[in-house]
Amino acid sequence: MAIKEKVDIIGLSGLITPSLDEMVHVAKEMKHRKMDIPLLIGGATTSRIHTAVKIDPEYDGAVVHVLDASRSVPVASELINPNSKANLKSKVKSEYNKLRTDHTSKQQLKNLIPIAEARKNKVQIDWEHAQIHKPIVTGRKELVNYPIEELRSYIDWTPFFQTWMLHGRYPGILSDAKVGGEAKKLFDDANRMLDRFSEEKSLRASGVFALYSAQSVGDDVVVTINEANKQTETFHFLRQQVRKAQNLPNYCLSDFIVPSGIGKADYLGLFAVTAGLGLEEICDRFKKDHDDYSEIMAKALADRLAEAFAEALHHKVRTEYWGYANEEVLSNDQLIKEEYVGIRPAPGYPACPDHTEKQLLFELLEAEKLGIKLTESYAMYPGASVSGFYFSHPEASYFGLGKVAKDQISDYAVRKAEKLEVVEKWLAPILSY
Repeated sequence: MAIKEKVDIIGLSGLITPSLDEMVHVAKEMKHRKMDIPLLIGGATTSRIHTAVKIDPEYDGAVVHVLDASRSVPVASELINPNSKANLKSKVKSEYNKLRTDHTSKQQLKNLIPIAEARKNKVQIDWEHAQIHKPIVTGRKELVNYPIEELRSYIDWTPFFQTWMLHGRYPGILSDAKVGGEAKKLFDDANRMLDRFSEEKSLRASGVFALYSAQSVGDDVVVTINEANKQTETFHFLRQQVRKAQNLPNYCLSDFIVPSGIGKADYLGLFAVTAGLGLEEICDRFKKDHDDYSEIMAKALADRLAEAFAEALHHKVRTEYWGYANEEVLSNDQLIKEEYVGIRPAPGYPACPDHTEKQLLFELLEAEKLGIKLTESYAMYPGASVSGFYFSHPEASYFGLGKVAKDQISDYAVRKAEKLEVVEKWLAPILSY
């Protein structure tokens, strides 16, 4: 189709891990067909290093990674301009070649340890004397049509401006000498649109969370869904395997939940929120009016509101529903900086990169009742949605898993009762074999 229509550029967006392999396949096929059309790479699961190491070597034409759709505009302009196209291609090819060389050197220096050794170096918590706070509200709770007005106070505006390629931290960016004028105009337009959303009830936000009794069993966490009949379900996590310096642990999320056999009840939280209900209809109206600016604005605001909802709900869980931090008093800036006790990691992100764990998460939350669904590839729909776990222990912290070895992946597949090749497909970016 691209050849037939004589397109100027081909863009590939990867939201889930299997997309990465498909991008490599596309690059190979383009080279096979002797094409020279520039190839833009973007999306949540992509990165500059992956583009340089895996995709660029497979295609002789220009391959450029861009952080998001809005930032692709200047790159696309250069690639379709005969006076700048060759120079940009040469520049990026050189940059990516250096990245590959550096990456190879780092890979050779990586020092992974056996998973059994990594587990011996888990986070050490004194569970015998640990204070565990029983949630005020247990089980599942829905928050339907959550007020947009309340979410506005939780918005982190800095990423909003980055969407429009305006760099600087909010609120300072509004008075910036170079971009302050444009930033102020965008900010005013955004707030007028938020006013419309609130008045018309056209964009809606809903969420659900659950707090369950839990214990860790090795690298997994077992939650009790029904105390009466002892119905349990298991979430599976992975552990860091890189050799650490002395006194540094090999983290796993299960380390932050009391181990079975201690004789104490701990708790794990689950949540899913969206601020994208009605967004499709809003965008359709803007498309009919050929109003691209308002369409992009609506999508950007829905994304910000979804993140704000996740922040607002976590705050309420800590202070009201779970109540383990009921005396917490933090400013919005402190919330954005995560200066609170507890974490909310999400499947598909650095600490737990397996997207397939969302399946059980969504089943237990019954998220579809609120209009939040998973696609076949475990992407959330509407896109302006956030989901994840709540851990309350004061020592719980975010971390990147890094690369893992085959001994852990083989064991992980057994624990999940899944075929090894299926697990490898979803965890391809972190495999070190």
